[in-house]
Amino acid sequence: MKLHPRSLPYRMLTRGGRVVSTVLFAGFAAIGAIEWLNLELFAVLLLAVLLIVMAWEVAYHRRFEYELTDNSLDIESGVFSRRRREIPLRRVQNVDIHRNVVQRIAGIASLGLETAGGGETEASLEYVAYEEARRLQREIQRRKNGISTGREAEDETDGPDEEVLYEISSEELLLLSAVSIEPRAVGLVFLIVPFVTSTVDLASVTFLVGLAQIVFSALILWVSSGMITFARHYGFRLTRVGDELRYERGLLQRYDGSIPIDKIQTLTVRENPVMRLAGYAALSVETAGYAPGQGPSASGGSEAAIPLAVRSRVRSLAHSLESFEDPTFQRPPKRARRRYTVRYAIAAALLTGVAYGIDRFTGFVDFWYAPLALLLLAPVAGLYQWKHRGYHVGDEHVVTRNGFWRRTTRIVPYYRVQTVIQRETLFQRRWSLATVVVDTASSIGFRSKDSHAADVDADDAAELRELVARRLGRAVKRRRTERGREGGRKRAEAVSDQPTDSEND
Repeated sequence: MKLHPRSLPYRMLTRGGRVVSTVLFAGFAAIGAIEWLNLELFAVLLLAVLLIVMAWEVAYHRRFEYELTDNSLDIESGVFSRRRREIPLRRVQNVDIHRNVVQRIAGIASLGLETAGGGETEASLEYVAYEEARRLQREIQRRKNGISTGREAEDETDGPDEEVLYEISSEELLLLSAVSIEPRAVGLVFLIVPFVTSTVDLASVTFLVGLAQIVFSALILWVSSGMITFARHYGFRLTRVGDELRYERGLLQRYDGSIPIDKIQTLTVRENPVMRLAGYAALSVETAGYAPGQGPSASGGSEAAIPLAVRSRVRSLAHSLESFEDPTFQRPPKRARRRYTVRYAIAAALLTGVAYGIDRFTGFVDFWYAPLALLLLAPVAGLYQWKHRGYHVGDEHVVTRNGFWRRTTRIVPYYRVQTVIQRETLFQRRWSLATVVVDTASSIGFRSKDSHAADVDADDAAELRELVARRLGRAVKRRRTERGREGGRKRAEAVSDQPTDSEND
């Protein structure tokens, strides 16, 4: 099958526009530096580049083909060198559909497939009709589950019923926009604030002026983050169809994605202080190869389950996906709290030293000793960091919790655990502490996004690591037995459904 005909002019306009803008920028800079280059010759070169881009896109469109078989999605592409890819459907984790405003008007969409263990999108169809993208999304999931699709034009309503799990309300969307900080908005601060404050004479900069600039920067960051979050989660809707979660979201860029329930590795509940005070929380799911923010849908795509809802509603959905017991967290030993206090006190002292150095050589900081006031807050910060850390070892799941400003609770089924790692830094060894990392297929190396029990007593950490490893082995054996029984039952049903010789006669 071919890409949609309207994908050709769209790719010409978008890719041609990017190439032309780059050539224009480089060309205008080179006209004054290269003697033989004038405007007439540059216009000819620009036209030649544009024709090459258009020819390339025509060849790409003509030589791109894809086919969905019972077991794989086969793609052939390439202009000069041909590339043939056969993507096994069993490895497909998520199937996402992306559409911006122009694509929605043109009736086309980008279909992306994410596979286990990948660091980027395994395959992307740019672009097919939106109806074709939805058909592929449904058919891939059906064929993964071994469901026969008998009639080619089978209506979607013949499949499993759609159950609406969550729809974001206007109040929840506004609250989410108000409490979210988007890293992408930080660039606007560095762009807008220097432009607005460029008229200020550096010689007249005082502590109050610097404080006003900080407040103005925070305001710009908050407003821009709210706008990005609002557009990102507008119209968020989560449904369950059989053994699959499906979501829709986005104002300018519309996303439609699917999350196979049997591929879920970890459930993650997030709360910041404002959300905790208001009784709200967010829930995300991690599939093999991707944790929230790591995959191609790094803007919060396929891994997002509930961006914001009341805590009881989040807990209810989490329990429907994984039947785990309510955790009773075991906190780190109290000496870990003293360690946190010392660490925050050292940070305050270093900040004071930096302020003193700036004032000593520039005279711009009037009150260089102001950061010393943070020493009074060090014990409070250490207490709250200690209070919001802990772990729980259940019969079927291990649960970890970390963070105050963004408290993260991760629920990991034992059968999803890949490795259990005990780590001790130089500073932890001085306090006889250790960190136990519960690594899953969604984790990529040790980082704060992994499920980990931080600053556990060193002896308790060794016991925790061995306990999780034992329960991992037990859970894997039980799951293999259950799958064997399920496979035998399905084979027996398939044999019983076959017609006998007398029926054939």
